[in-house]
Amino acid sequence: MPWPLGPVPLPPGPHGPAGHGAFPPPGPFPHAPHPHAPHPHAPHPPAPFPPGVALAPPPGTPPHDEPQPYLLAMRARDWGWWRPLLGLLLFTVAYGVAAFVVVLAVLLTGVTPDLQLLDLVDPGVLLLTNLSLIVAIPIVWLAWVAAHGMSPGWSSSVLARLRWRLFAPLTLRALATLGVGIALSVTLGYLLDDGEVTGPVDDLGWLLLVVVLTTPLQSAAEEYVFRGYLSQAIAGWIRDPRAGAVVAAVVTAALFSLAHAPGDVVTFLDRFAFGLAASAVVFLTGGLEAAIVLHAVNNVLVFLLAGTLGEDVATEEVPAGVGLLYLLVTLVSMGAYVAVVAASRRRLRFETLTGAQDLRVPAGDPRTGGW
Repeated sequence: MPWPLGPVPLPPGPHGPAGHGAFPPPGPFPHAPHPHAPHPHAPHPPAPFPPGVALAPPPGTPPHDEPQPYLLAMRARDWGWWRPLLGLLLFTVAYGVAAFVVVLAVLLTGVTPDLQLLDLVDPGVLLLTNLSLIVAIPIVWLAWVAAHGMSPGWSSSVLARLRWRLFAPLTLRALATLGVGIALSVTLGYLLDDGEVTGPVDDLGWLLLVVVLTTPLQSAAEEYVFRGYLSQAIAGWIRDPRAGAVVAAVVTAALFSLAHAPGDVVTFLDRFAFGLAASAVVFLTGGLEAAIVLHAVNNVLVFLLAGTLGEDVATEEVPAGVGLLYLLVTLVSMGAYVAVVAASRRRLRFETLTGAQDLRVPAGDPRTGGW
């Protein structure tokens, strides 16, 4: 029987639609996917979060999505403009209470310093003054925990802790710059202002003990307040990091100088310049260590010299007879310290940015669920 010419029609079957007149291709070839259909092996998109559900990062996760300088450490994932304001209010109230308790406790121990004279070379007055300032450190830590929900270590550096390895080399640099300047200023005061060596003062042993044990902590407390929390709060409110650093330095330097009740313009400028130098080394190093060293070396040396040489060593006011020259020496010595710290960045390896882990959900991620 001869074969018919032309294509042989096939009945409808599973390999094609009704009326299809060609053989299906051999082998198990799949049909072309729909252009909008998901790939069969593609992972399923994550389910959206239910309303009101917030995922917490695991313990130890850095609180910043992007690395931040020290002055912007407050700008964590849950940053809000109101947090520094709440922290400052909390600090003001808590510090007022704590300082009153410290003064009362010292007076109850039987120490009766002559508070009317406010002679800081008197061991009792200096002890009372230092202790009333030292309590500011835990109050700053409290503000970080209560107002920001963050570790108190962020008040110290970008590593959320004090970098103890820096204190010894920075102290040597401070002694070689600021220490030399203080010695020169005291010498000029005696030579040009007809000063006399009237020391050592009474109770020199007690004074030295108070200075060594409490003055470094008092210096650290002032740095935690002015170059620490207050500077971080001001910089956090300003979007541009450099502008925030400048504004914070100027404002806190002015407040720092006013807090020391300067009796004349030269003394105000001296304290103001000190505040600017401290802010500069904080910016350069990413923490408070260099500023604490600058402050502690200055205060310890001044009180030690005043205790051993006598009352002609100024502890509160710039000497009247050598005011401008004293200010010039101070500016040069503090500027030298800032320059030496800046030149030490490679050797001392200052960390200047916080650690970070970006936990932000990308725009359009199905997990946002439209919320």
